[in-house]
Amino acid sequence: MLTWDAPLPARPRRVLVAGPSGVGKTTLAARIAGVIGAGHTEIDALFHGPDWTPRADFLPDVERFSAEPAWVTEWQYGNVRPLLARRADLLVWLDLPFWRVTFPQVVSRTLRRRLRRERLWNGNVEPPLHTIFTDPEHIVRWSVSTRHLYRERIPLAAAANPGLTVVRIRSRRQLKAWLAGSLANAVGR
Repeated sequence: MLTWDAPLPARPRRVLVAGPSGVGKTTLAARIAGVIGAGHTEIDALFHGPDWTPRADFLPDVERFSAEPAWVTEWQYGNVRPLLARRADLLVWLDLPFWRVTFPQVVSRTLRRRLRRERLWNGNVEPPLHTIFTDPEHIVRWSVSTRHLYRERIPLAAAANPGLTVVRIRSRRQLKAWLAGSLANAVGR
């Protein structure tokens, strides 16, 4: 596992961004896609159909885009994580301080989306705020309850996929430096 300041071994072409809900995976994935010149596929848009139902074409859609020579996406959904890890050459782990950074981000994002009734994937909107108390899979509760899982998942994915480079980023400062340093240098080769 590489730190934010370690040089990347090669120019990345297939990139995963991992971390708990609300950490900024989608934002970072879009930024990486711009730097490396690849398409960004927002995996939530493939997964969620109308009324938050899983789309029947999710797995075939993931298989199709991940067979392309270059892409960036978020490392989510257990049924496709192994496939994505096999096909990726770089996994960026956003391991930011949860209570100080990620939790406030997921709460503010959820509030903004709900209060503005922002349309998300396939016409979905965040559920009413009171569901944080009634729905164990509410995004804020989900972020809290699953925040430690990456400490197990990522080393296992790295061990199972020897060609997968993993970079662990632990602060916004490290993230900014990694984008301008290691990633930019790898792309400039």
